[in-house]
Amino acid sequence: MAELFDSYDKSYGAVVQSSIDFSGLPHSFFMAAKADILRELVAERVSGERHPAALDVGCGVGAFHPLMRDVFQKLCGADVSAASIEQAKRANPGVGYKSYDGDVLPYDQASFDCATAICVMHHVPPAKWPGFMLEMCRVVRPGGMVCVIEHNPFNPLTRLAVARCEFDRDAVLLRAGQTRRLMARAGLKDVETRYFLLLPSAAPSLRWIERGLRRLPFGAQYVTCGRA
Repeated sequence: MAELFDSYDKSYGAVVQSSIDFSGLPHSFFMAAKADILRELVAERVSGERHPAALDVGCGVGAFHPLMRDVFQKLCGADVSAASIEQAKRANPGVGYKSYDGDVLPYDQASFDCATAICVMHHVPPAKWPGFMLEMCRVVRPGGMVCVIEHNPFNPLTRLAVARCEFDRDAVLLRAGQTRRLMARAGLKDVETRYFLLLPSAAPSLRWIERGLRRLPFGAQYVTCGRA
């Protein structure tokens, strides 16, 4: 997996964009949607921390981090692709980055207020899903948040985008129920799922409608989170 993403460190954004061109929307729209729902969850769930510390597991080239840098006093990223990490360091000098072996995160226990994995777990071999989740839990303080954003395999347009993406050829999509069970077995509490990107538009009226439907499994992506 490291070798695969090392080879896409310079072309990652272009490859993703080509896979979603049929939507007529830029990759930045989908990134902003993820940032919006993550901001919402941080505000709701990371209590008592005005500027929390966060770890983004599987951060890639760090393209998501400019959208979230103001939310966190400390933001770190870890990835198995050393080439991607080097690019992320150049692009985001205020973020701390480390490469790792994909098994043990290079951070101490309870180092962060929240840990995220954004469209990462479908690249992790299913046999390693439990260990991946346990590692995310290990580095989060008691009461902190673990958050996974993933593709919704029940959405046909999501499946089309995955089928068109070069580095998603071996992806194994997780259903939200699977993600919730992984979190529960890892000891997380108050686990919940919200679906989003049901209506591909930035219009405020449609965003309001989408928020009302977030419990229904129709959105292109979902976020599942739990309390450590």
